Amino acid sequence: MTAPRAIHLAAGQGTRLRPLTDDRPKPLVELGGTTLLERNVDTLEAVGLDDQIVVTGYMAERIEELGYETVHNDTFDDTEMVYSLFCAEGQFPDDRDLVISYGDILYEQSVADALLDCTAPVCVVVDHDWETLWSERFTDPLEDAETLKLDGNGRIREIGSEPAAMSEIEGQYIGLLKVRADYIDAFTEVYRELSNDGSEAVEMTQFIQHLIDTGWAVQAVPIEGNWLEVDTTDDLEFYQNQLDSEAPIPHLSWLDEQ
Repeated sequence: MTAPRAIHLAAGQGTRLRPLTDDRPKPLVELGGTTLLERNVDTLEAVGLDDQIVVTGYMAERIEELGYETVHNDTFDDTEMVYSLFCAEGQFPDDRDLVISYGDILYEQSVADALLDCTAPVCVVVDHDWETLWSERFTDPLEDAETLKLDGNGRIREIGSEPAAMSEIEGQYIGLLKVRADYIDAFTEVYRELSNDGSEAVEMTQFIQHLIDTGWAVQAVPIEGNWLEVDTTDDLEFYQNQLDSEAPIPHLSWLDEQ
């Protein structure tokens, strides 16, 4: 089967990364001398995904000048990830799977491989070892985490709410998912049904939960670390320190190899 097409959601401003994002979009912030976007493009190319598109927004010209194929979200200031994704609807493949990757995460090749191996209609990468990373980034691991609960078949039944206890989190969605080729039209139709009801403000986890609530099989792709997200300058400093360390924590040891 032909390799999937990948869409990188890279429209955000990254206000919590200022002043680094005063002159560049969030995905062009560097870690270890390489931008987040370049690392993700290289990772997906390494697993066979040569067809990649970037959805731009804030300071789009900085990404365009790098030569990537792009689609622009004109209203990036007032919209969420789902809206950015469907700005690229005209580029969704007809006969191949669609991989969707956030612009503020990084992941090891094994994570991308695990996603590609999943054959469910919708596959969502879920880190079961999320607490290791959150404990390093936050005083309270519940801070900035979302609920995620699975059924007995490894399918997601709840995602994206504010957790009241650790027991409500069986993993953490990392911002990487895949839609199977024969479900892309239906996936798009679900969005169209929401488009007259404030879809601009719908977050990705809300959209995934809507799919679940309307009967879609959303399969969790389990991983144990080997990824990170960059939200703040503190995050970036921590990850850079891990890169410079002779003994990085296991959750981030893969960074030295990428």
